[in-house]
Amino acid sequence: MKILIVFAHPESASFGRAMLDRSVRTLCSSGHEVAVSDLYAMNFNPVAAGQDFTERRFPHALQYDREQKLSSQRHTFTPDIQAEIDKLLACDLLILQFPLWWFSVPAIMKGWIDRVFANGTVYGSGGMRFDNGGLKGRRAMLALTTGCFPEMMEPDGLLGHRDVILWHLQHGTFGYSGLQVLQPFVGWAIQYTDETERHAILDRYEARLRSIGEEEPMPTHALSDFAADWRLKPGVEPRTAGHRR
Repeated sequence: MKILIVFAHPESASFGRAMLDRSVRTLCSSGHEVAVSDLYAMNFNPVAAGQDFTERRFPHALQYDREQKLSSQRHTFTPDIQAEIDKLLACDLLILQFPLWWFSVPAIMKGWIDRVFANGTVYGSGGMRFDNGGLKGRRAMLALTTGCFPEMMEPDGLLGHRDVILWHLQHGTFGYSGLQVLQPFVGWAIQYTDETERHAILDRYEARLRSIGEEEPMPTHALSDFAADWRLKPGVEPRTAGHRR
């Protein structure tokens, strides 16, 4: 497989960096082709702006998603964005790796999503979303570290269920763009673990990655499960963390 890892951590000596290094070695030794976008090392600009396009449809009032659509058609993104789009479209598996900050990704990674998951490329008109999204046929997973203990992300835990916390990424970003979503990998409570446990986490991540091509994606809903009123059709039971009757 061709695998793209998008990595966001500001500290080069972090446990996150150790996870990244282990993942690259593991995947390459398993015969996969790996590309890495290390956003802090790249000094990636997370700010979406009119300067992201070499020509504009609406030069006097920025409508960012509509400018993305035009640039998707005419290949008029700036080189930094186009380079990331090319890597994204070339991959079979996308891994976003990051420390969980405020129930989400670091700002630099959110900016990468905003600028790279472009209208007209990964989603758009004509029903280009979910199982008909621009990235269909590919897979994605989250690999994250936390400052919390796993019990805190149980259904009755202090923070709420893990898959509810990650819903906006796994369903709203990955799923919406057509990606099949694999179970996330979580390194729990890193600052409260000792060296032995940190090595054990790295070993578990390596074992997971060695069989990544054999995994089944998480349950989801196809567009055909929803009626004209945008709600689940009668008889279709919810099977994701964010759908309810």
